Amino acid sequence: MVAIARPFIFAWHFLTTIPLSRVHHEPTGPELAASMAWYPVVGFLIGGGLVAVDVALCLVFEDTVVNGLLIVLLVLLTRGLHQDGLADTLDGLAGGRTPEKRLTIMRDPRIGAIGATGLFLLLILRYAGLMALPPECRLPALFCMPAMGRWAMVTLAWISPYARVEGGLAAPFLTHLSWRHVAISTAMLMTGLAVGVGAVGAGLILVVGAVVVLLSWRACRSWFGGITGDTLGATNEVIEVLFLLFIPLLLRLS
Repeated sequence: MVAIARPFIFAWHFLTTIPLSRVHHEPTGPELAASMAWYPVVGFLIGGGLVAVDVALCLVFEDTVVNGLLIVLLVLLTRGLHQDGLADTLDGLAGGRTPEKRLTIMRDPRIGAIGATGLFLLLILRYAGLMALPPECRLPALFCMPAMGRWAMVTLAWISPYARVEGGLAAPFLTHLSWRHVAISTAMLMTGLAVGVGAVGAGLILVVGAVVVLLSWRACRSWFGGITGDTLGATNEVIEVLFLLFIPLLLRLS
């Protein structure tokens, strides 16, 4: 049980701001890789929290306020980690002409105009996606959205080389990442999606998600020479927003 609990706790601590344990610290490389198999589970737990908060807030506030508060909650719960990655990635793309220059710019802790603008626009799209959700899609979308983004990070990390020769935040996670971790991650995602939207909808969503991950892989190889922690965070943000925008259509097709 401890061998299973430690990777889950490391995944939870990395992806959220809520502490679970004061005992489990100093993970090994294999444990960091194993923790990525649990990313969708953490995503579903975050999604379950969003569902509970949404139901409670809807008793008090109008939809416009509820959707804004849900976005604030999601950012606070994940300490803005993925939003920071998105802004850094956009700044690198805007300011660099070569992969090496882009990676250097992404190291700068300051946010540039393009990064800030892109982050603002994506937050607007996330809000618009929440506002446009049909009532029958709302709770399944909130439940599944965080898991979809975190599964995409795991899959993209496995199929991509690491861009920084000198290492970085994501490097210890990826050294021991294997197809088994990705398979477990995918199985957990499919199980949760099937609970949320049904087996047919889950299969369709997974296929579309895989296509987006492959497009992300191609973009990261072309623009940066591989992935970094920032590009993984940006992928999470893009996948989540696309999920919100297209889940009504995908569920109608299923």
